[in-house]
Amino acid sequence: MIHQYKLNGYNIVLDVYSGSVHLVDEVAYDMIALFETTPHQEIIARMLAKYGQREDVNEAELRECLDDIQALKDAGKLFSQDLWKDVEQEAFEHTKPVLKAMCLHVAHTCNLNCDYCFASQGNYHGDRALMSFEVGKQALDFLIASSGSRVNLEVDFFGGEPLMNWDVVKQLVAYARTQEPIHHKNFRFTLTTNGILLNDEVTEFCNKEMHNVVLSLDGRKEVHDRLRKNLAGLGSYDIIVPKFQEFVKKRGDLSYYMRGTFTHDNVDFTQDIFHMADLGFTELSMEPVVSPPGEPWALTDEDLPKLFQQYEILAKEMIKRKKEGRPFTFYHYMIDLSGGPCLHKRMSGCGSGTEYLAVTPWGELFPCHQFVNDPAYSMGNVWDGITNPQLGEKFHRCNVVANPDCRDCWARLYCAGGCAANAYHARGDINGTYTYGCELFKKRIECAIMIQAAEQE
Repeated sequence: MIHQYKLNGYNIVLDVYSGSVHLVDEVAYDMIALFETTPHQEIIARMLAKYGQREDVNEAELRECLDDIQALKDAGKLFSQDLWKDVEQEAFEHTKPVLKAMCLHVAHTCNLNCDYCFASQGNYHGDRALMSFEVGKQALDFLIASSGSRVNLEVDFFGGEPLMNWDVVKQLVAYARTQEPIHHKNFRFTLTTNGILLNDEVTEFCNKEMHNVVLSLDGRKEVHDRLRKNLAGLGSYDIIVPKFQEFVKKRGDLSYYMRGTFTHDNVDFTQDIFHMADLGFTELSMEPVVSPPGEPWALTDEDLPKLFQQYEILAKEMIKRKKEGRPFTFYHYMIDLSGGPCLHKRMSGCGSGTEYLAVTPWGELFPCHQFVNDPAYSMGNVWDGITNPQLGEKFHRCNVVANPDCRDCWARLYCAGGCAANAYHARGDINGTYTYGCELFKKRIECAIMIQAAEQE
């Protein structure tokens, strides 16, 4: 399988199963498109009819190009076969995922009142609550006990706003550190915050203990303040931006990223990304809103071509800024073209419900944060463990191996099968396909490949 597209002046040919990327001229581009389905003499005739007015196009050159295409095919770099297809299916059937990560909802409450919040302003359509140390400790013990031989374990402190339960966050980190040498584990902690409560103490602790920190900012002041307001209805931009800038300055070379959300109101989201870059932030992410159809901020089908254009604008600007010595990273354009397609990623999906679980303040287990407080997706609790293993098996099948909609998709080897929660909300089935998200994902991959191609010139 090959995927061909044109972007930013490049003619790009991706050989899907080998992962090889070829930059070719327009004649070779057209010849590759015909190579597997058209007799070679007819290909030559078509190319002469289309390009024969060019001095560099003649029958001898075209035959040499055909030979080059055949050589790439013989080398397994064009029209290659999926050699892992049978292996992945067999491995998938016999794989038993092991828990390696948890999202601890230490606070089902928030000091902001964001209109588009999928968590219903932090309480997940339930009671407001803070996780106790005892519940969090039991969650960490459950993670350790369920992680088998895995050494590296990941814990995300989440909410609501986790800094509203800061003392418990510190206590849980301290407890986990005491367990590392006992059980031969290594904890990597992440904190996701809206920034309202950031201060010097939090910054110092995060720089010591947090492997990564996610900072929520939607971009331009008017965009951010439209939906991310405090309980008094006032925008939070002016409060958090100086705090974020100070935090990132003190963070130094440690990992962080700004996480924004774009909606129907700012389909020109690249302007928000550029704004954050101009504020001095270099590690950036911008996600499409998760929202039921019909909400005023929900993305529409009419938005899709505009979003495609925005991703292209972003890719071109990233190339430009890197040449100017002021680069920034965009999370969705981080792609490894040298390592080849990942078999494990194909089989495991995103890991929700199998390798990754969310824990409520009461210790109830859910496949991920987007299913929290939905009774149909309760998997158990941190004391009794998984009491609904059938649900875990269903999530195990949320991947590109099991989903027939993914079978002929050129991007399947770069994708974990899509988001189960988005599929559930869009199609009513976690094994369904959220096609809107698929289209955005494929566009991002095309742009990411183009950026790397441009950097090789």
